[in-house]
Amino acid sequence: MRRVALVMALAAACGVAQAEGESLLVAGRIHTGDPGQPVVEAMAWDAKGRVLAVGRAADLARRFPQAERHEAPGATVVPGLVDAHAHLMNLGFALLRADLVDAGSKDEVIARLKAFEATLPEGAWLLGRGWDQNDWPGKEFPTAADLDAAFPDRPVWLERVDGHAGWANTAAIRAATRDLSGDWQPEGGRILRNARGQPTGVFIDTASAFIDAAVPPPDEALRAEALERALEAAVANGLTGVHDMGVSLADLRLMRAFADAGKLPLRVRAYANGDAEALDALCAMGAYEHASGRLAMRGVKFYVDGALGSRGAALIEDYSDEPGHRGLLVTEPAAYAAGVAKARDCGIQPASHAIGDRGNRIVLDTYAQALGDQATGDHRWRVEHAQVVHRDDLPRFAALEVIASMQPTHATSDMPWAEARVGRERLYGAYAWQRLRALGVPLALGSDFPVESVDPRLGLYSSVTRQDLAGSPAGGWLADQRLSPDQALQGFTAGAAYASFDEDETGRLVPGLRADFVVLDADPLTVAPAQLPKLKVLSTWVDGQAVYTAR
Repeated sequence: MRRVALVMALAAACGVAQAEGESLLVAGRIHTGDPGQPVVEAMAWDAKGRVLAVGRAADLARRFPQAERHEAPGATVVPGLVDAHAHLMNLGFALLRADLVDAGSKDEVIARLKAFEATLPEGAWLLGRGWDQNDWPGKEFPTAADLDAAFPDRPVWLERVDGHAGWANTAAIRAATRDLSGDWQPEGGRILRNARGQPTGVFIDTASAFIDAAVPPPDEALRAEALERALEAAVANGLTGVHDMGVSLADLRLMRAFADAGKLPLRVRAYANGDAEALDALCAMGAYEHASGRLAMRGVKFYVDGALGSRGAALIEDYSDEPGHRGLLVTEPAAYAAGVAKARDCGIQPASHAIGDRGNRIVLDTYAQALGDQATGDHRWRVEHAQVVHRDDLPRFAALEVIASMQPTHATSDMPWAEARVGRERLYGAYAWQRLRALGVPLALGSDFPVESVDPRLGLYSSVTRQDLAGSPAGGWLADQRLSPDQALQGFTAGAAYASFDEDETGRLVPGLRADFVVLDADPLTVAPAQLPKLKVLSTWVDGQAVYTAR
């Protein structure tokens, strides 16, 4: 990362020289996240990036007369924003592929692919991400034939926006690792087929592996470029931390190399990719902590079911818009339970992807069995998404003292079609932020990028409005579940820190904690909700150092 250049640019903008020792920031308003002293004018920190004091500007100027002074008149400072559920490497690779997000039709997808194809060498696969058939007329899944006319020879493989399905052309299907014809289905996946048993071109959840395995793997240089691009995008949007879900041992090694070289500009809390090599390493050697405090792996992420948009989320009853279908279990329940027990015995925090009400019930049942009489301890086991929960299971989140790790923009992306998928009754427990809060369930908020945008300002906006960017629907979708601005900010700061056992390091701006903060041009707690996506990130700071400065 070009952190040194960014710090020098900020110093020039502030009219001060970089120096070792104490630093003092004076701003229009600093939100500390501390109920006892919620708003202050100034903050001082030491050379190690630890907060020394917060309070009135005049008082801190007297206490720290030699401190390097930073002025941000009229600006608002908030604790560093942490995305509690994201995928850094997936974001990096998405930034290196054709961008299909918000394409309004198959024709628009093909037009974008044609433009991107011009950048590719002969014979290379054409890869993209972000399509969503729910945004198209008819809302039907696409087919290989839709791509074949434009790309008869070059293999095309396009990941759906949720990462739980892919769309291939015939050339890509021919390159698959096995014959895909017939009436069989893979465990935990679904191949959409025509009447003759031939794949139509869409592969859901584990079925995508047959095409993924045929794609030439990226080399180390490309992997490093992908990580660098993802990190740059994160800090530019005000993120000082990310909970990276599903990290392989190879990806952890790459992140460690970045941390060793001082090129990791934010805090990454990596969660191992299921019951695999990375979890084995944690069980053998213990939780991983980098000396810089920028990188740790203390948890493991499990997949239970698929996604609602591709009808892979596991439901207790049939999908309302596909009778006879109840979704997919990506991991067989006994294998999932064995993985959770293994993590428990190794002292590793489980985080389990569950979107449908059956998926969530399986997680709760498994956690209850694994925790036993320790269910009320400070284990902080997590349910990732907790998207559609049966009304009878909502109180179980509190009884088991699990954390609901939820993504506000999922609600506003899904609201045009969610009721069609599950019906009105099941929406009672869908995206139920306030119902869970009222039960005392801790919320950690994130985005699931690149499924959604990396920009946490959009998460804040979705939290408090439950509307799209055009302000629809009036009053918000299922508006009684909207969060207040304070609750939303807490979910992206102290709530996220608590979910990764970092509450004594980050999440608030109080003495002793890390000086991780974001400088904004306006106050996210007082601006009109419609202005939240338009807030400007003036600078992002980690350990008291600027890792991003707006030009």
